[in-house]
Amino acid sequence: MLLPSTKSMPDLIGNTPLLHLKQVSELTGCNILGKAEFLNPGGSVKDRTALGIIRDAEKKGTLKPGGTIVEGTAGNTGIGLTLIANALGYKSVVVMPHSQSREKIELLDLYGADLRLVNATNYNDPNHYIHTARRLAEELNESEPHGAIWARQFDNTANCAIHESSTGQEIWEQTGGNIDGFICAVGTGGTLAGVSRALKSHKPDITIGIADPMGSSLYNYFTNGELRGEGRSIAEGIGISLVTDNLRLAAVDEAFAINDKDALPYIFDMLRNEGLCLGGSSAINIAGAVQLAKKLGPGHTIVTILCDYGDRYKSKLFNPVFLENMGLPAPDWMRN
Repeated sequence: MLLPSTKSMPDLIGNTPLLHLKQVSELTGCNILGKAEFLNPGGSVKDRTALGIIRDAEKKGTLKPGGTIVEGTAGNTGIGLTLIANALGYKSVVVMPHSQSREKIELLDLYGADLRLVNATNYNDPNHYIHTARRLAEELNESEPHGAIWARQFDNTANCAIHESSTGQEIWEQTGGNIDGFICAVGTGGTLAGVSRALKSHKPDITIGIADPMGSSLYNYFTNGELRGEGRSIAEGIGISLVTDNLRLAAVDEAFAINDKDALPYIFDMLRNEGLCLGGSSAINIAGAVQLAKKLGPGHTIVTILCDYGDRYKSKLFNPVFLENMGLPAPDWMRN
């Protein structure tokens, strides 16, 4: 007999704490807080997306017991889907570009995903990882005895829904409603859309921002209506050149284009001075929070997302040779 307090792995997803980000708060005169999504069991904010999609498919009856979940991903959604699939008796097939970090590839292999690596191509290419995942799901749905579904995280609005019902509500409750702004980058649009909808339902005049890495098209989309990207970023899992069904649900007031050269020092300083090892998307988010704080002025409370741990990008983000080859700053302590 299970004790009342007994939980399974999916029950551990969510209810992550808010962390006070000391240095950037002092820099801006604002109270900048980070939602510690790296504390989810799969190590990232994408655990919520994965859980929302799976529970929605179960409810609709499209995901049957013993079924297979197929997804195209930059890594973190695949990690979350694989771990939840393991816990709930499903199979997982993950399609991911070769260009993603070695550490995420190794994690997916360790966790038992059927990992299919493909070339990194433009979204318009039929061999793009998203289109490859769709075709594979269709094939497996015909051949697998229990069927297969395509998670479709970019346009499956169960993604937005779980962030609206969980992430956004948690932020509202954790701040006691004392929040003036929220900002994050976009990978699929689910987090930004869900959180913005939740917060604006409580406080319509809250400022919602997007922190867009270079190379992505969303800064130009929200400022002048044009899907056009410039430059590049080494941050993985964020930055897109399309408007997804999830993103269409977002309420965005401010947009900021964020350069890696400005963003990466924040996570290097966080590791050395605040004991947090964070990934590149967190760097973009923190830099965005600083820009939003400057826009709003001192005395405001701003929340962003600390998406995942930095250790799954050790070979890139925390590799001084890689950084220097990319023309990016590496702190002196990293070379020792």
